[in-house]
Amino acid sequence: MTKQAEIVFNIFMSVLKIITYPSPRLRKKSKAIEIADMPQYKNFITEMINIMIAKDGVGLAAPQVGKNINAVVINKEIAKTKDHLVLCNPKITFFSAKKIILEEGCLSVPNFYGEVKRPEKIRMKAGDINGKPIIIKTKGLLARVIQHEVDHLNGILFIDKLENK
Repeated sequence: MTKQAEIVFNIFMSVLKIITYPSPRLRKKSKAIEIADMPQYKNFITEMINIMIAKDGVGLAAPQVGKNINAVVINKEIAKTKDHLVLCNPKITFFSAKKIILEEGCLSVPNFYGEVKRPEKIRMKAGDINGKPIIIKTKGLLARVIQHEVDHLNGILFIDKLENK
């Protein structure tokens, strides 16, 4: 079975589905994951990654698939990493004063796009799936995707931040 066929099969077998707006589930604030509990979420994180890939997403937060925990996955093409980036309990610790307006979309708000102003650069800390601390200092698209996904953990959607409402 090819890797793509395996991903499609896993999505078909998955119990996870993308939650879409206007579901109130998207507005709930997520809870932190205890470091000791992180290994029990590995299968869930793998399913999140498979859904993100199958839906051509650049990132996905746990609330988007119905679980209100502080977990985010980001496509390795955006993260420019060997594997997809997994962020547990992400916390943005710095936002640059310079902000950029770009068009955003969201798997939870299908077929809708809009311009959002966000800080160009961020610094953040999180844990990986094993609980190992990581610090990311980034700018551009990765900074934007991280901010978008962290917003999901706080019950905020990109449509709440549209420039031209």
